[in-house]
Amino acid sequence: MIRSKSNPQIVLRPQDLVVLLRLVIADGSAITYAALAADLSLTASEAHAAVERAVKAQLARKDSGGKASVVRDALRLFIQYGARYCFPATRGGMTRGMSTSYAAPPLKERIVQGADPIPVWPHKKGTVRGLAFYPLYPTVPEASERNAALYELLVLFDAIRGGSLRERALALELLDARLQP
Repeated sequence: MIRSKSNPQIVLRPQDLVVLLRLVIADGSAITYAALAADLSLTASEAHAAVERAVKAQLARKDSGGKASVVRDALRLFIQYGARYCFPATRGGMTRGMSTSYAAPPLKERIVQGADPIPVWPHKKGTVRGLAFYPLYPTVPEASERNAALYELLVLFDAIRGGSLRERALALELLDARLQP
């Protein structure tokens, strides 16, 4: 009998990108896994596992004390060239939620909106109606309510993964400015 071996390949998960974007905002400040988990509505073990996968994917590194930091150039390249293929935009019907992509800051001020329904993350506390644009991870709306800077990064990511060519270019320009150390 031939036994199959399990696949040891590391696979990034959507929450890993959310954790990386949150670490970008920390800007070098030490943040515990418990605090990271509370900010993102994850468990501490999920936050830890996300950082470990990011380190193995060379999107983050740990110093001698175990503190994680984002490799910003690698993250930018991953978002520009790979993330939209790994985490493609998933859309649905009309719903109530939080605006995203071109319909939320910082893109909202730069892109003229037409008459079409805007993209929104479905969310029970949402204040706008639009077409469902499912968030990268289910806890994204709650985390975005608590952290405006994270909300902007996730909005830019949504524009990159699901926007038009013009929206993607503008979102990348704004993301570059935010990823500068």
